[in-house]
Amino acid sequence: MLQLSEDQLALKEAARGFAEAVLGPTARQDDETESFRRSHFQALAEHGFCGIPVPEAYGGLGLGYAELTVVLEEIARVSASYAVTLGVNGLPQVILLKHGTQAQRDRYLARLVTGECLGAFALSEPDAGSDAGALTTTAVRDGDEYVLNGTKFWCTHGGVADLYVVMARTGGPGPKGISAFLVDAGSEGLSYGKKEAKMGLRASPTVELVLEDVRVPAGNLLDGEGAGFRIAMSALDSGRVTIAAMAVGICQGSLDVAGAYACERRTMGKPIIAHQGVGFMLADMACRTEGARLLVRQAAWLRDAGQPCSEQAAIAKCVATDASVAVSTDAVQVLGGYGYTREYPVERFMRDAKVMQIVEGTNQIQRLVIARHLRQKYERG
Repeated sequence: MLQLSEDQLALKEAARGFAEAVLGPTARQDDETESFRRSHFQALAEHGFCGIPVPEAYGGLGLGYAELTVVLEEIARVSASYAVTLGVNGLPQVILLKHGTQAQRDRYLARLVTGECLGAFALSEPDAGSDAGALTTTAVRDGDEYVLNGTKFWCTHGGVADLYVVMARTGGPGPKGISAFLVDAGSEGLSYGKKEAKMGLRASPTVELVLEDVRVPAGNLLDGEGAGFRIAMSALDSGRVTIAAMAVGICQGSLDVAGAYACERRTMGKPIIAHQGVGFMLADMACRTEGARLLVRQAAWLRDAGQPCSEQAAIAKCVATDASVAVSTDAVQVLGGYGYTREYPVERFMRDAKVMQIVEGTNQIQRLVIARHLRQKYERG
């Protein structure tokens, strides 16, 4: 669980080489211009990174989240935006594998793996973020179709995705009235609103999704009416593990830049890493990074073993994303004035890190999840 196998180490090195060779040269420009490159997504797919946990029957590698988190860490170490692309594209995959029909899997899974199809996940709304059970987008049955109406916020890949997993209300109020649908990008009535001007993850588009009488075949309903909230929460457990892995990547990227700089920059006749104030700061950064990494590996191992991982995923997400903010901020401090400029990537790492505490359930929500598990544990005695 803690030590990577030879195959996992080889995958890690392949991902690191890919990130540095393909993503690294354009990372700063993509951030500054808020540009998403479909070619980068295609390259991720061509290297097999888009199908790591997908069975070989659908073109995937047939591996697990232990391997996926290793790859995500290496991608995020260079570009958190494209790590998010990889992670979000994986949400429809995990949903289809667990809740899709054979026909749905046959239609979409291989295309999500090969890069022909870019996936997205649409749950949040203007008044339904952390309180996902309060969503108001509706889906009304009309013969062999459902008619969807509503607006989705914070949709990663909005406007560039080919497939959206959309949560909509088919029943009464609350979580039990929510269902999940597969919605193709070309569906009539589906349009895109405001593109968010974000502090970080600027190469990853976040766009409003507008559904106006969008007709979806009944065969695109996932796991029956009323299963949507359960599907979303299950997907978010997996998503929290992947977000935690990305946060570790930001930690490692920040530590690498700050450590190298601290060995090169000299004051008072010695490298600044030899000054206790800086050396201790780097030591704390390393402690946070290694601790978060071990929590991610434990959560990934539990998921791959088929064991309950909701609590561990929440702990890993909470600790790793808090660490990414602290470590990236300290990296800026180590570099001093240079850290505050775009000459070095640590200011981008710091901006990218902040949203990791928010997406896939805020860290306040994670603490609610952890507290709920603790209450169940201690009430049982």
